[in-house]
Amino acid sequence: MILSNFQFILVLAVVGFVFPFVGVAVAWLLRPKKPYPLKQTTYECGIETYGDAWAQFRAQYYLYALIFVIFDIEAVFLFPWAVAYNKLGLFSLIVVATFVIVLLESLIYAWRTGALEWN
Repeated sequence: MILSNFQFILVLAVVGFVFPFVGVAVAWLLRPKKPYPLKQTTYECGIETYGDAWAQFRAQYYLYALIFVIFDIEAVFLFPWAVAYNKLGLFSLIVVATFVIVLLESLIYAWRTGALEWN
């Protein structure tokens, strides 16, 4: 009786592990197999590279993007709370206030360290 309750989970786990491999195997079997030198070159938007193709970017660009993602996720977390504000208690208000204070502290830290400067 107890084992039958977990049979659905076992079937789901087996399908979850097998399905991606079956898809890759079918794609490997059906793909066209006609390699030639032009097909095996690196695709760079149709433009041949000249010189050194590696370009370095400043770390501030990555930090700026990470800060944007953090505050974007904050908005995603705050939206459901704002929708259900009237039904939630004081504890949820304290939790959200703590969440916003921690994020504001991180914004102030990033601002003071110059992570938001573009020049």
